[in-house]
Amino acid sequence: MSKKTFHLTSLGCAKNSVDSDSMAQLLMNADYEPVENPTKASILIVNTCGFIGPAREESINELKKLAAQKQKNQLLIAAGCLTQRYGVEVAKQVPGLDGILGTRRWMDILKVVDQLRASPHPEPVYHLPESATIGTDEQGILRASLAGEKTAYLKIADGCRRPCAFCAIPLIKGTAVSRPLETIVAEARELREMGIRELILVAQDTTDYGHDLGMKDGLAILLEKLTDEVPEMDWIRIMYAYPGYVTDRLIEVMSSRKQILPYLDLPLQHAHPQTLARMKRPAKIEWVHQTLAKMRTAMPDPSTGFPTTLAQTRQRLSIRTTFIVGYPGETEQEFQALIDFIQEIRFDRVGAFKFSFEPGTTSEALGDSVPAEVKDERWERLMSAQQKISLQINQSYVGKTLDVLVEGYDNGMTIGRSYRDAPEIDGLVFAEGRAPIGEIVKVKISGALAYDLTGTLSAQPIKR
Repeated sequence: MSKKTFHLTSLGCAKNSVDSDSMAQLLMNADYEPVENPTKASILIVNTCGFIGPAREESINELKKLAAQKQKNQLLIAAGCLTQRYGVEVAKQVPGLDGILGTRRWMDILKVVDQLRASPHPEPVYHLPESATIGTDEQGILRASLAGEKTAYLKIADGCRRPCAFCAIPLIKGTAVSRPLETIVAEARELREMGIRELILVAQDTTDYGHDLGMKDGLAILLEKLTDEVPEMDWIRIMYAYPGYVTDRLIEVMSSRKQILPYLDLPLQHAHPQTLARMKRPAKIEWVHQTLAKMRTAMPDPSTGFPTTLAQTRQRLSIRTTFIVGYPGETEQEFQALIDFIQEIRFDRVGAFKFSFEPGTTSEALGDSVPAEVKDERWERLMSAQQKISLQINQSYVGKTLDVLVEGYDNGMTIGRSYRDAPEIDGLVFAEGRAPIGEIVKVKISGALAYDLTGTLSAQPIKR
């Protein structure tokens, strides 16, 4: 076993992947070599997720598996969200754990490793500072994670100041801390120079970017700066927007800057005002109707006969959202309001979670009153209703031509994603024939499934 090797397992969301890749960069800068086989590593790291119960269970199981096969002189370090909030409990559940590193100071991974190597530690070494300093002390590393050969997530902020009753993120990550605008732009430029064609902006709340820096409309300002200074970036995708903070200026920037995809991930969580009030979420559903109407007017389907503008020469707006079913107190009437809402709004993509009871959140006082079987049944009904909508929307693309970023080839089919498809969570486009991986090609759509599209390659790769 080499003395300077590491094996890193990253669990959870794309934001966690950015932290994992950042830790890996720090280790490699210190001459550590990444290895796939954990038995060949001198350091074993699991970057955990602690957002909901199933994620916590997955993280504990992965740590236990590595602990059970850990060899002499190997170090096992638990990092991330789960350890930030439940470090002591994790140590009790995973015998053989050497170090515990929270998500607020992932950049101290080398400090923790050196401390563990310096002296015996019969008990795990804890490194869980209270204050979050993301954005102010990152040691000059690229805060991005590859999500494919030509796609990268770029983190623009960390933490959250929203009061959502069900969410433990502020307890784990602390309040929102934005990264400097010039740093983000410089990293985007570096990613483009590396060949990245799709940049995905992530944060707990991208629409809150710059608030702590004294900026108004910070996300719109950032997008203007990115498109001005990195014009060669083909696609810029926005994830995790917050209801009520999609401003007119943001809509105008999205509709007028060709690099910004007409795609928005806008987690709404529910549609009944009383449920939203118990969630401590924005409960004014009229805002959703008004804002989506504005966005759809600014980024409509080119075939609807609107006057030609830059927006109409592209593609129509695609909206992804997320809902929670079985929130404490959710009645059948409230749930039916959610079903009626998705049928009226007709979202392109919908994700759904069953409520997970989180101790320490402000929803704790509400308990977990909706039975598991009711949550299951409502989840099935919601996803069944959305599946029909997704199929109908996909069918509306038959006969149209979409730009597709190629990610693979299998059984005579090119596999890629259109502007409507974020990595891993949305659909795919399958096209007859073969196109080079990493190119953006035109595909004429000839078939539609509930989540995916099929078609044929209709042009040479798009060069920009």
